[in-house]
Amino acid sequence: MDTIFLRDLEVDATIGIFEWEKRIKQKVRIDLEIATDIAKAAATDSIDDALDYKAISKRIIQFVEDSRYELIETLIEKVAEILLQEFSIPWVRVTISKPGAVRGSRDVGITIERGERI
Repeated sequence: MDTIFLRDLEVDATIGIFEWEKRIKQKVRIDLEIATDIAKAAATDSIDDALDYKAISKRIIQFVEDSRYELIETLIEKVAEILLQEFSIPWVRVTISKPGAVRGSRDVGITIERGERI
């Protein structure tokens, strides 16, 4: 199985437990690793046979911008669920970080893996 990756996708999200966080947009950074088989796309050199990572990024941006969650834990599970269900992929690793969330730290975040890596 091959892996397509997308790193440092910055999206403005409404995320946080404090009242002030619920009234503003904050940047989150998203990294994706997606299992796929690139053999057919490589052989045909056709986008029709490839996993459309532009469509994936557009869908995740739209979802995150429209969402309102208190916890990154909830957001990251929803992102993984969208990828597995809507794009029919077998496995995904998602990392979401929230820059500046902890004083003195560049960022804080979570990484999850969902599905079966074949």
